[in-house]
Amino acid sequence: MRDYTKIDAWRLADDLAVKVYGHTKSFPREEMFGITRQIRDAASSVPANIAEGSARESRKEYLHFLYIARGSLTETQYFVHLARRLNYLAEDTYEHLATDIKSTFARLHGLIKAVQKESARVEYVSNRPTA
Repeated sequence: MRDYTKIDAWRLADDLAVKVYGHTKSFPREEMFGITRQIRDAASSVPANIAEGSARESRKEYLHFLYIARGSLTETQYFVHLARRLNYLAEDTYEHLATDIKSTFARLHGLIKAVQKESARVEYVSNRPTA
């Protein structure tokens, strides 16, 4: 089992989720079960899936959860965009969140590539003919 709290992508995603929760406190009350709920669910799903995947036994399962995290991050990105278009987020807040999302994407992409590479290496070694 990997210690997910030491994974940079998880740390960035966790920070992003906390920021999203903070910024959505000012969203209109009538949005509590609309965009507020959706953006919070999407943002908190990113670190949650990285954490869950880190506890899985196989790299294939780990990758599965990292892919889900990436999808949730894309969903978060869209809801941040939508919140800006609806004027629920100020332009500077939107820019800061967009920058944080971009950084999290880069780190998550790197983690996915590293796990894919390790999976390919392990698969190659296990399938290699013995002498």
